[in-house]
Amino acid sequence: MAQAIAGSGTGIWDRNIATGEIRYSQGWAELLGYRPDEVSNRIEDSYDRVHPDDLAYVQATMQAHFEGRSPGYEVEHRLRCKDGAYKWVLSRGRAIERDAAGRPLRMVGTTTDITSMRLLAEELRTSRDLIANLTNEIPGLVFQYRQAADGAACLSYASMRIADIFELLPRQVATTVAPLEARIHPEDLDLYRATRAASAADLAPWHCTFRVLLPVHGLRWRKIDAHPVRQKDGGILWHGLVVDVTEHKRVEQELKDLACIDHLTQLPNRRAFAERLDEAFQGVSRAATCQGDCYAAGGEGDDSRAAVLMIDIDHFKIINDTYGHTVGDAVIRHFATMLRTTLRVTDSAGRLGGEEFAACLPGADLAQAELFARRLRRRVAANPAIVRGRAIDFTVSIGISDITAWDTHAGDPLARADMALYSAKERGRNRVEIAAGRAPGLRHDRAAS
Repeated sequence: MAQAIAGSGTGIWDRNIATGEIRYSQGWAELLGYRPDEVSNRIEDSYDRVHPDDLAYVQATMQAHFEGRSPGYEVEHRLRCKDGAYKWVLSRGRAIERDAAGRPLRMVGTTTDITSMRLLAEELRTSRDLIANLTNEIPGLVFQYRQAADGAACLSYASMRIADIFELLPRQVATTVAPLEARIHPEDLDLYRATRAASAADLAPWHCTFRVLLPVHGLRWRKIDAHPVRQKDGGILWHGLVVDVTEHKRVEQELKDLACIDHLTQLPNRRAFAERLDEAFQGVSRAATCQGDCYAAGGEGDDSRAAVLMIDIDHFKIINDTYGHTVGDAVIRHFATMLRTTLRVTDSAGRLGGEEFAACLPGADLAQAELFARRLRRRVAANPAIVRGRAIDFTVSIGISDITAWDTHAGDPLARADMALYSAKERGRNRVEIAAGRAPGLRHDRAAS
């Protein structure tokens, strides 16, 4: 038994508390590099080998056991070896004899070399600190998302960047993801959960771009990329990264706007207006397949009908030639503002090019579209553009058509409205004309000034 202990890096000691004498096993002496005859049996010499920074703690722990405040003596500390170097040891002991008053008389124990364990622990701490420092430098949240078999979830690891990404602390999500999900925009929460569920079902990468509402920074965009691993207990562990893509989304929207918005007027350009007109056309086409009361609904938001207007600024070339292109641009912007502020929320308008504009009025019939056109024409005639303190009077001509069930594509009603616009120009300008020939065998001419 003694030989087995001697080869294990553990030594035995036996202390006479009353006399201050302490005896050590051969293994204990060898642990510190001594021969047995080189080790003093005085307790004072034993304390002298304890590292100065550890001595008070060692003595206090020993005293607590002597006084009965702890069932045993156990402490990690450093001991000086024969060569002057220090080893980390784990000392354990217990008083095995006490007098009638309970005072300790004899104590036995062991001392185990734990230097390699302490070095390993220190290396692990260093590695952990290095990983933490590295992940904290990554411009995003490095995380482990743990989902138990019963569905309970938490972030078992979250880098400190969680403070930037979600305005949370790691400890707030260490046991539940509820605080994190509370930050996700309500309209995006279902998407966030659905993409995670799909990833869990197929063990496929988890990708999701979503909005968050933060207490300090408000609305922001986030993108998550993570890879799942099935755990032995049936749960899933994702390792991933969440980054801030707000600026990317802003630039993306700007590029989209540049592709869809007319720079001068900030109205939709020809392509964007064509898309909205096509949406209205598709709505009428779908409604045409309905039965009975589909057409009887009527009113704003009714997909069964829609009207299209073509609008042109009268004598715009004369305005440009007389006042210059700067004034011409100001007139176009002024008209665009009046057009935009006359539209309903459900309506849309766009600049098709030059002084030519178009509008689409979903849910409107020809009579309602005519009222809108008259109101717009009167507003324009009564509100000249003010450029450098000078009033520039101008008027518009407007052609109207409705979208019909027999139209084959969105360009059909637009072409009819364009012909009605041409008719308004031919009949003196500053007029509203309704398209003729809206259906086979039907002619519908109407003018309003």
